[in-house]
Amino acid sequence: MASKSSVPDPVTLFTDLVRCETRLYNALNDRLRDRHGIVTSQYEFLHYLREHPGSRVADLATEFAIGIGATSKGMDRLERQGWVARRPNPADRRSSLLVLTDEGRRLTDAAEQTFTERVTELIEPTLGTTRTSTAMQTFALLRTTLERDQIGMPTG
Repeated sequence: MASKSSVPDPVTLFTDLVRCETRLYNALNDRLRDRHGIVTSQYEFLHYLREHPGSRVADLATEFAIGIGATSKGMDRLERQGWVARRPNPADRRSSLLVLTDEGRRLTDAAEQTFTERVTELIEPTLGTTRTSTAMQTFALLRTTLERDQIGMPTG
């Protein structure tokens, strides 16, 4: 719960931020699983690959600030489902380029509508348009700074 003091409390901010993220993620998991048979992390990977075709596992790991091993395992699961394919990287034979299959693209397009609707249902009634816009600007600034300074990147 938010602090009643007018002085910002970083512990409360962190706690509220993490608990909101967890609850939003879980609610999105439930809706995506019910309608499309995927969870939020899978949707995020698929969406990223749709927007950035030919990405490498390392690109996704950097984007999501997770380890390369975890990212590669996630891609293995998506590949087994027939949603992602690995292609040889002409610039580096040691890596592969990741692309959505036609089935993966259809799934991503359908799941995007569900994802967008659910996020809107969860956020807009509480924050409204103005506060949502302010929150987006605030978190974009924080994210940009953390990424610029490479804060919170996994070591393995």
